[in-house]
Amino acid sequence: MTVRECLRGAEERLRARGVPDAGFDASWLLGSVLRRSRLETLAMGAEPLPEEQLAAFERLLARRMRREPLQYILGETEFMGRRFLSRPGALIARNDTELLASLALACLRRGGRALDLCTGSGVLAVTLSLDIPSARVDAADISEEALSLARENARLHRADVNFLRGDLFAPCEGRRYDMICCNPPYIETAALDGLQEELRFEPRLALDGGEDGLDFYRRIAREAPGYLCPGGRLLLEFGEGQAEAIAGLLVPCFDEISVHKDLAGLPRALQARRKEAHALA
Repeated sequence: MTVRECLRGAEERLRARGVPDAGFDASWLLGSVLRRSRLETLAMGAEPLPEEQLAAFERLLARRMRREPLQYILGETEFMGRRFLSRPGALIARNDTELLASLALACLRRGGRALDLCTGSGVLAVTLSLDIPSARVDAADISEEALSLARENARLHRADVNFLRGDLFAPCEGRRYDMICCNPPYIETAALDGLQEELRFEPRLALDGGEDGLDFYRRIAREAPGYLCPGGRLLLEFGEGQAEAIAGLLVPCFDEISVHKDLAGLPRALQARRKEAHALA
């Protein structure tokens, strides 16, 4: 069997299972077996595929046909042009979150102190540390499994990040930050079971935002001012249709609230400034 024939058959089988971007995923999976890039794999078209490599590919293909996310199968994903480790136990880093990363990089000054709340696999914290080496970056999460992966990603990139375990701000007591960024769980509880099948493999803890999806934003709006320096910035990612409600939660303690759109033109992230007179400096 040639590489082209193998890919064609795999694409058909994945599509029959309802896998989005079936051809793209098939070429990535085969490329991981051949230790070649996706484009290099496609260019091999007429070359025969050895039985041993075909068997290895079939094992990966079976996992994708069960709708296991491609990033978990490959064990890695890309974020802001860098390779990060990815595995069950932590939310998969998505391209949408690059907007939050870009906003954070734009507002964090040299030597500033930043907190990546609900850090998950640590991609935001590592990115901040690498791109602004003089910044002091903390990353917090309640999940030890997620933090274990985040630490691995920090070691992979030799990033200087201080990891803290606890429920939201609990492990940050006594600390003050110039910027706090967070991509919290924001999916409504009742909607979780109807989501794309791949999400069944991701930790529910990182997805479930409560009855209306806003539970974490309420807590962050209430607690964040006590951990921000006067004039400090809060950056949040959110889901479809949530921008107005979240902005409303922030009004009592924040000003200069702005909503930013992703590449698809959808509101995706929010930036706000802690009011100078609010909370402890």
